[in-house]
Amino acid sequence: MLGRLNHVAIAVPDLDAATALYRDTLGASVSQPQALQEHGVTVVFVDVGNTKIELLQPLGEGSPIAAFLEKNPAGGMHHVCYEVDDIIAARDRLKAGGARVLGDGNPKTGAHGKPVLFLHPKDLFGTLVELEQA
Repeated sequence: MLGRLNHVAIAVPDLDAATALYRDTLGASVSQPQALQEHGVTVVFVDVGNTKIELLQPLGEGSPIAAFLEKNPAGGMHHVCYEVDDIIAARDRLKAGGARVLGDGNPKTGAHGKPVLFLHPKDLFGTLVELEQA
């Protein structure tokens, strides 16, 4: 069911500083910032060849990333994203196995323009997992 690792997401308190670090210090190729209103974040993707790093900054006070940064002011790993061939089939299989899908259980459009779902971290050993339609 799981495909390749699409990205690892890191919540950051200062997106400009994090972008500069990855671009200027580490020499990585980075995308332009992209505001995702539906998810309450601004993202930058760092291309590391075989996968991506997603840098997340809150977009507004109600952002789930704002709450994460209150607990982790320096930032930190927020989630991992795996690709799946069929997000609805994956959702249904996971729910049948007892996993909880966050939100209303229906896919939303993610940063890559593809359907995404998030799975409750308590069902996956403390890790927030995002599934993205390949």
